[in-house]
Amino acid sequence: MSALSPASTLLARWLLFGEWRAHPVRALLAVAAIAVGVAMGFAIHLINAAAFNEFSAAVKSLSGQADVQVAAREPLFDEAVYAQLAADPRVAVASPILELAAGLPGVQGALRIVGIDALRAGFITPDLAGVPGEGRMMDVLADDAIFLSPAALAWLGKRPGDTLVLRAGAGEVRLRVAGQVARARAGQRLAVMDIGAMQWRFGRLGRLARIDLKLRDGIDRGAFRRALAQDLERAYPGRFAVRQPDDGDQEQRNANLSRAYRVNLTVLALVALFTGAFLVFSTQALSVMRRRGQFALLRVLGWERGQLLRQVLLEGASLGVAGALLGVAGGYALAALALHYFGGDLGAGYFPGIRPRVQFTPVAAAVFFLLGLGVALLGCLAPAWDAARARPALAIKSGADEVALARLARVWPALACLALAAGLAFAPPVFELPLFGYLAIALLLVGGIGLMPRLAAAGFRALEALVNRARRAPPVLALAVARLANAPGQASIALGGVLASFSLMVAMGIMVSSFRVSVDDWMGHILPADLYLRSAAGGNAGFLSPQQQAALAALPGVAQVHFLRTRPVSLAPDRPNVVVVARDIDAGDPGRLLFLVGQAASPPPGARPAWVSEAVVDLYGARPGATITLPLGGRQASFFVAGVWRDYANQAGSIVIRLADYRALTGEAEVSDAALFAARGGSAEALAAAVRALPFGGALQLMSAGEIRSASLRIFDRSFAVTYLLEAIAIAIGLSGVAASFSAQTLARAKEFGMLRHVGVTRGQVLGILAFEGGLLTLLGVACGFALGLVISLILVYVVNPQSFHWTMQLHLPWTLLGSVAAVLVGASVATALVSGRYALSGGPVRAVREDW
Repeated sequence: MSALSPASTLLARWLLFGEWRAHPVRALLAVAAIAVGVAMGFAIHLINAAAFNEFSAAVKSLSGQADVQVAAREPLFDEAVYAQLAADPRVAVASPILELAAGLPGVQGALRIVGIDALRAGFITPDLAGVPGEGRMMDVLADDAIFLSPAALAWLGKRPGDTLVLRAGAGEVRLRVAGQVARARAGQRLAVMDIGAMQWRFGRLGRLARIDLKLRDGIDRGAFRRALAQDLERAYPGRFAVRQPDDGDQEQRNANLSRAYRVNLTVLALVALFTGAFLVFSTQALSVMRRRGQFALLRVLGWERGQLLRQVLLEGASLGVAGALLGVAGGYALAALALHYFGGDLGAGYFPGIRPRVQFTPVAAAVFFLLGLGVALLGCLAPAWDAARARPALAIKSGADEVALARLARVWPALACLALAAGLAFAPPVFELPLFGYLAIALLLVGGIGLMPRLAAAGFRALEALVNRARRAPPVLALAVARLANAPGQASIALGGVLASFSLMVAMGIMVSSFRVSVDDWMGHILPADLYLRSAAGGNAGFLSPQQQAALAALPGVAQVHFLRTRPVSLAPDRPNVVVVARDIDAGDPGRLLFLVGQAASPPPGARPAWVSEAVVDLYGARPGATITLPLGGRQASFFVAGVWRDYANQAGSIVIRLADYRALTGEAEVSDAALFAARGGSAEALAAAVRALPFGGALQLMSAGEIRSASLRIFDRSFAVTYLLEAIAIAIGLSGVAASFSAQTLARAKEFGMLRHVGVTRGQVLGILAFEGGLLTLLGVACGFALGLVISLILVYVVNPQSFHWTMQLHLPWTLLGSVAAVLVGASVATALVSGRYALSGGPVRAVREDW
C-alpha cells in the first residue's frame, strides 16, 4: 500500500479525527498545555521587547542629533569644561544638559527634569523644546517656567497655567506649567526647563550632567571622539566618558540590567511547555498502547512501518500545531493586556516612565510556533517509534501492553542524564547567564522521569512483599498493590505526570520562599534603627543640609542618629551604574549595619575601607584584600575592599564607604537619608512626632523599620507576581495531566474490571482498588517529586540566582505550601480514579469482556 495513495491518505485522516473524537478531553488538555507554554513565552518576549525598544527610543530622543556626548562617571560635573568644548573649532554647537529626578509631595515616584539651553538645544535635541503659549515665547527662558510632556501632564493631573510643586533639598520649588513638550514619546514622563533656572532652583549652580556636541561638516566623528577622550583623560584622569549616542553603549547598559530578569521569566514560561511535552507523550503513549491491536491489524493488511510511524507523528503534530497557533494568538493578546494594565516591566521596575505598545514580530512568532510544534513531536516520538517497531503477531494479542512499555524501564539513559546534570550544575555562567544551570535542571527532569518505571517496579514489589506478609491486609489493598507491582510500565506514565508537575512546583516554591525569607531576614539585619527618614519620596533632588542634620541630632529622645548619602557612579561603560553608599559605619564592626558574607580583610593603616556587594565581586572582581577605584569628587579615589555584603536592593552592585571619607573626597556635606535610634524608653511614634514638629519636618518621608519591611515585601510579591502565575499554571496543567492519565488508563482497563466482576469482586471493591492505586501512585510520585524538586531548588538557589542576579540566599522550605499541594494532588488522583472507575464499570461485566469470548 503506497504511502501517498488516496486510500492511505483517507485512512490516515480517518484515524486522526477518530482519535480526537474518541478522546477529546485528553487531546484538548495536551493542546492547552502547549498553548499555555507558547503563549506565556511569546507574551514575555513581546512585553520585554516592546519595553526595551521603547525605553531605548526614549533615551535616543533625549540625545537627538548629537554626534558626540561628554558625560562624567559621576552624576554631575563642573561646567568649567563646557567653555573648553564650545571653543573647539571642530565643534559647531555645544549644548549643556542638566538632568534631575525630583520628588513631588503626595505623589509616589519622581519626575525626570531636563535642563537645556533653548538657544542651543534646538540645533541638537529639538524633541526637548517646550511649546509656550501664544505670545509667551520668552517662557522658554523664564526662571519659573517648566514644560511637561503629555504623559507627565496626565500623570500629575496638570494643564498649562497650573502650579507644580517639586522637592528640592528638604524644601519645595513652585513652578508654573508653561506648556507641553510636544515631541516627547507617548507615555514618556518628562519635564523641560531652562538650564540656568534649574541650576538655581535646585541648588546645582555650576553643575552639568552631560554636554551634547554637534560637529562641523567633514569632521570624522570616530576620530574626534577618540582624540577628545584622550585629551580629557590627560586633563581629568578617570573623570569623563566620551561616547557616540548611536554606539550602543546605553542600550547595552539597559540590556545588561534587565537581561537576567527577562531570561528567567522566559525559562519559567517554558516550564509549562515542558509539562505540555510530557502531556503529549502521555496522551500518545496511552493511545498507542490502547490501539496496538488496531495498528497490528493495519500492518497485517499492508501498512508499512514508515506509514505507521508517520501516522503517530501526524497525530502528535496535530496537537502541536493547534496548541502552537493558539499559543501565538494568546501570547499576543496577553502581551497587549499586560502592557496596557501593568506596563512594560511586569512589576520589576526596569523600564520606568514609559508606556510601550505591543508589536507583532513574525520571526519571534515563527520561533515560538516551531518550538511548540517541536515539543509536541518530541513528546510523541517514543510512542511512534514503539508503534512502528512492534511485531504484528505479538501486538495483536490482548495483554501485550506491558511488553510495549518494557523499554521505558531502561536505566542507563536516565542515569546518564542525571550524571550529566550533576556535572553541568557546577559549570560557570555563559554570557553572565546560568545556561548550564538551566540545562542541568532539564536533564534532572528527564532523568527523574526516566527512572520512574524502575522506581515504580522496585517500590511496589517491596510493598507487595510487605502486604503479603501481613496477616490481616485487606484483599482490596493486596489486589491494588499486586497490579501496580506487576504492571509498572503503565503506572510510570501516570507517575511521570505527578513527578513533572510536583517537582517543578516544589523547586519554584522553595526558590521563591527562600528568596522572600532571605530578603526579610536581610532587612531585619540592616534596619536596626527605630525610625528612618529621607528628604523626598523619590528622585535625587532632595537632601538634608548640615543645619538640618544638626537639628535632627539635637532632637529630644534621640539616642543616636546615622546619616547616609547615595551616589551612582560608572565603573564600566557597558554596565549599569554602581551605587556608592556613604554612611556612618564603624570600620571595626561593619557587621552591625551590613549583612556580611564570606571572610573579611583588615585594611592597612591609612587606607580607606570599602565593603562591596556580591554583584561587584562577580562583575568587577573586587574581592576582599583588593583595591577598587571609584570616581568621586572629580578624581579617582582608591579604596581597600574590607569585606563583602549581601545587597538585594541594587542588582548592578553597590559599594559602602564611610561618610567621613565621602565628605573628604567630594566636599559635600549634604545627606539624603537618616536613621534615628530612640533613647531608652522612647518609641518610633514619639520620634516621628518630634521630627514632624521641625520647620522642615513636613517635607520628610518617615517610616519605621517594620513599615519599610512590609512595603518591601509587597514590592517583592508584585515583582514575583508573574512567577506566581507561571507556577500556578504549571500546577494546574500538571493536575490536569495526572487526571487525564488516570482517566485514560482506567477506561482502558474496562475488560480487566469485567473479569474481576466475573470472579466475584464487587463494584465497591473495584472502586476501592482504583482508589488505592491512585493514592499509592500519587504518594510515590509526590515522594520522588519532592526529592527531585529539592535537588532542582538547590540549583535554583545556589547556581541560577547567583549567576543571574549576583546575590546569594539561604535555603527555606515552605512546608505548609508543599504539604497542601501534595494533599490536593493525592486527593485529585483518588477522585479521578473513582470517577473514571464508575464510568468504566457502567457497561456491565458481560459487555466489558465480550471481545475476549
